[in-house]
Amino acid sequence: MKELLILGAGTSGTMMANHLRKTLPKKDWNITIVDQEETHYYQPGFLFLPFDLYKTKDVKKRIDKFIPKGVHLIQEKIDKIDKENDLVQLKNGNLLHYDILIIATGTNIAPQEIEGMLGDHWHNSVFDFYTYEGAKNLRNKLRNWEGGKLVVHISEMPIKCPVAPLEFAFLADSYFINKGMRDKVEITYVTPMSGAFTKPKATEALNYLLEQKNIKVVSDFNIEHVDGENKKIVDYAEEEIEYDLLVTVPTNMGDDMIERSGFGDELNYVPTDKTTLQTTVKENIFAIGDATNLPASKAGSVAHFEAEILTENILRFIEGKALKQEFDGHANCFIETGHGKALLIDFNYNQEPVKGTFPFPGVGPLSLLKETHMNHMGKLAFKWIYWNMLIKGKHIPFVSATMSNAGKQIEKTT
Repeated sequence: MKELLILGAGTSGTMMANHLRKTLPKKDWNITIVDQEETHYYQPGFLFLPFDLYKTKDVKKRIDKFIPKGVHLIQEKIDKIDKENDLVQLKNGNLLHYDILIIATGTNIAPQEIEGMLGDHWHNSVFDFYTYEGAKNLRNKLRNWEGGKLVVHISEMPIKCPVAPLEFAFLADSYFINKGMRDKVEITYVTPMSGAFTKPKATEALNYLLEQKNIKVVSDFNIEHVDGENKKIVDYAEEEIEYDLLVTVPTNMGDDMIERSGFGDELNYVPTDKTTLQTTVKENIFAIGDATNLPASKAGSVAHFEAEILTENILRFIEGKALKQEFDGHANCFIETGHGKALLIDFNYNQEPVKGTFPFPGVGPLSLLKETHMNHMGKLAFKWIYWNMLIKGKHIPFVSATMSNAGKQIEKTT
């Protein structure tokens, strides 16, 4: 029997376990997945939790509920990968041999990377919403907060779901309007980028919304430290921004076992071919989702599209065939803008978000780069799709792994 080993049972790893158990012959291949956690979190829900739009039960379920029959789940911490000998060492000392390895260990916040971010003020006046505990504690804070200077801040790129901080700012505006206290809250959006988003046309649309909602933008802010005592963040140019409540996205980093394994970049992301998802570490090691160093968004939709392509490339690798250079960086993201509306963007490595209709040309029913209630409904519907289709490895109809230009208003170049 040959061994296929998956590290990480989050979105990407769970999808791959479901895809591959359906396709690999049970008589030839054992599939094992390793993760120290017992709970699977619906991470897009962390955005809604602080505003009491979701309950805690909406965002977490038992991790073993989604591991398919025939896949062995090991709930232990991973120590390191011995790539030379095709072994993974667990923290308890056990060794796991593999013939094919898939790294799906995701990304985590690393507030310790920013001087002063951690301390007595952490989850008191300084919060994250990229973790379950952070989102829940921020919810409790907002319920009784009386107003002041709210700063929504990104430490550095890349981050998981690049639009989430913007969504938080938009939802905060809506939340405080509904509480009748928007005039008591000054919202500032602080980013290390030169604009609201990584793509110019999307930035143009998002800047308009920020202005409309009276959200101040501070760009090109590269944080040096947090002064928790005086409640201000300071960048390398010594610019200071005061806050009463800081909602920050700390540095995002890959799993620290990547560093212990002796490969990965300075943020512990795995060097990966951006079209095949085979790593440059060794030919029998593949990576997917947030664990990779791909120049694509670290978002659930990207992992979903990658999983369909990686499944085929795993089969081709086993058969000794050339891998398909097919992944194009496709990302499909709803951007919640508050008051029951949302934007939708659809883009890839080469094509930035543009206006149009999705998934059907002229029909939609979803609109690209335009605020609509239908897009908001699509965002809410994604929770059901996630739990019932996406992580179970089921194909989502009408949405292809590679981006389609159908329905998009793409400017022709001469």
